[in-house]
Amino acid sequence: MKAYSMDLRERIVQAVLAGMPQAMAARVFGVGQATVERYLRRHRQGDLAPRQSPGRPAEIGVEQTPELVAQLEAAPDATLAEHVATWAEATGVRVSVTTLHRTIRRVGWTRKKRVSTPASKTR
Repeated sequence: MKAYSMDLRERIVQAVLAGMPQAMAARVFGVGQATVERYLRRHRQGDLAPRQSPGRPAEIGVEQTPELVAQLEAAPDATLAEHVATWAEATGVRVSVTTLHRTIRRVGWTRKKRVSTPASKTR
């Protein structure tokens, strides 16, 4: 879930500081009351900005995207498992099929299988 904008955070805090009850501010701005309380507490601490979301960094980082795209273009008909093996051989980093699939989707690569045309039928 994306963090609420700084503008919204500031408007919520300013509304409560101007005298609006926290419950009403939550309803007016469409957030939970706990969110209003958290923004007020963070405002008192001096840092209303959103924090970085937790989670592990991507196994295949953004800086490695050109290398991955080059691999995909070199072998467009390879399976995901084959791409995983090629990636491990090229970079020394073994990733799962799921990780590679997510990364391929993130970079916008679409897999188009080559279609062999059947021999024309004669009657």
